[in-house]
Amino acid sequence: MKRIAATLILSALTTGVFAAPKPCEELKAEIEAKIQAQSVSSYTLEIVSNEEVHDENMVVGSCENGTKKIIYQKNDR
Repeated sequence: MKRIAATLILSALTTGVFAAPKPCEELKAEIEAKIQAQSVSSYTLEIVSNEEVHDENMVVGSCENGTKKIIYQKNDR
C-alpha cells in the first residue's frame, strides 16, 4: 500500500514538471524554427502582453503562465 501511495505522489509531482510554462524567448525560437522550415521569408514574431493583443487570429503561442502572447504577422513584399 505504501508503494502505491509513493508511486502516486511521485507521478503527481513529475507531471507538474512536464506542464511547466515555457519562457517566451524559448517558445518564440521554436515557433520561428517551424516557420522557417516552411520557407516563409518575410514575417514578424512579437511577444506582447495579453492587453496588447488586438486580433486573436494573429496569436500563435502563449507563454509565462498565459500572461503573454506571441503574435505572427506575414509581411507582404
